[in-house]
Amino acid sequence: MKKLLGIDYGLKRIGLAVGDTEGRIAVPVTVLDQGGSPQQQVDSIIEVAGDYGVDEFVLGMPLNMDDSVGKQAKITQSFGKLLGEVSGRVVHECDERLSSAAADDYMQQTELTHKQKKSRRDALAAQVILQTYFDIHADEA
Repeated sequence: MKKLLGIDYGLKRIGLAVGDTEGRIAVPVTVLDQGGSPQQQVDSIIEVAGDYGVDEFVLGMPLNMDDSVGKQAKITQSFGKLLGEVSGRVVHECDERLSSAAADDYMQQTELTHKQKKSRRDALAAQVILQTYFDIHADEA
């Protein structure tokens, strides 16, 4: 069984979710403020990964709707490469298109205030990314 940390890497915030290959259910964990250098962001993620005993990462890749790699996807790929190099762990990429929209749809069903929704959105998007990864790889042991 491997523990995975799903990552929604954004310009303002980084959403994180955790799950394992046995249960295959992703759970939102936290949102990190994206401030600081990429190295500081990597260090923060590695610290959270240590708290949860994470073996590998699943990084949401913001591809364009036509499957092309745009500016944000290139930034995210560079971040993923740094995360893998520094942590020594595998970083899987997972298509994250519409993950934030799915998180928004879910939160519309709640009675949270706008501020509460905003603070949880990125962790829920990370949950969607990680759950998508689990669903795609459901037949793998």
